Amino acid sequence: MRTIEMNNGVVKMIDQRKLPRQFEIVECRDYGAVAHAIKDMTIRGAPAIGAAAAFGLALAALESKATTREALLRDLDVAEKILRATRPTAVNLMWALDRVMKQAQTQNLDASGLRDWVVAEAQRIAEEDVQINTAMAKNGAALINDGDTILHHCNTGPLATVDIGTALGCIIEAHRQGKKIHVLVDETRPRLQGARLTAWELMQYGVPMTLIADNAAGHYMRKGKVQKCFVGSDRVAANGDVANKVGTYKVAVVAHENGIPFYAVMPTSTIDMTLAHGDDIPIEERDAREVTHIDGVPIAPEGVHVGNPAFDVTPNKYITALVTERGVVRPPFGENLLKTMK
Repeated sequence: MRTIEMNNGVVKMIDQRKLPRQFEIVECRDYGAVAHAIKDMTIRGAPAIGAAAAFGLALAALESKATTREALLRDLDVAEKILRATRPTAVNLMWALDRVMKQAQTQNLDASGLRDWVVAEAQRIAEEDVQINTAMAKNGAALINDGDTILHHCNTGPLATVDIGTALGCIIEAHRQGKKIHVLVDETRPRLQGARLTAWELMQYGVPMTLIADNAAGHYMRKGKVQKCFVGSDRVAANGDVANKVGTYKVAVVAHENGIPFYAVMPTSTIDMTLAHGDDIPIEERDAREVTHIDGVPIAPEGVHVGNPAFDVTPNKYITALVTERGVVRPPFGENLLKTMK
């Protein structure tokens, strides 16, 4: 199934907290449940969060008792604010909410017609994500050579999107094309998305891989055992700076030091042209227990002070190219991103 989908007024999503030990489907029947699922990372990955936000608004429309267009818009506005507050860094969430809300204001429909329109627009956002990821996969796979070993950080496969994936989608597509590749998978602390999700996905697709500790990435790069680095992105600034899962910056710097191409893959909805550079991107600080506990078991002294940023920013000077559904964007990023977004 897809990572997230909506049928008959129910949003169904794969519970990513339970993988790989359990494959469970969570059913959300109101927008509050969707907001909670985004917040606690039942669903995660920038494109998947965007689709979830749109489906959350669809549920808000369905559960609203409004009988007038104006009252329905007010109910949607309440839901939109709650959904927007769930994850501050992933711009796809804001993009999807803005798209639905701004266009809803322009629809000359009664309450019933507008309710149907919101549901249909959420479905369109999900379908477009699949089409976009298909195009990105092909663009990124063209950068991968037969025989490459690729270092991957975080999780960017089908689970991070509605389907197919971003950076991992490129890798899976290269494998489908018959290229003999191998993937080094960073475990990606503190939530271990690489170990729990990326490794599981690659094994489902039969892609040869090796799981490594985050701190081993530099060792493999210095030894000449990595030919490419592929990561995703949660937000890209207008100058090409990339915010992604914490640890990405360190991978990029070491790759640059060793002359290894570093590619970030994202849909154009992740590119935020309103932000001049990466220092303007808000960085989410998450629960200390993600660092001090594993599966509820404490691994650090009680009361220890914890810093747990979910993301870091990689300056554009360390990035070889950005891969989007519209093509591969190379430096100068400020100039070429402007052309791409137009």
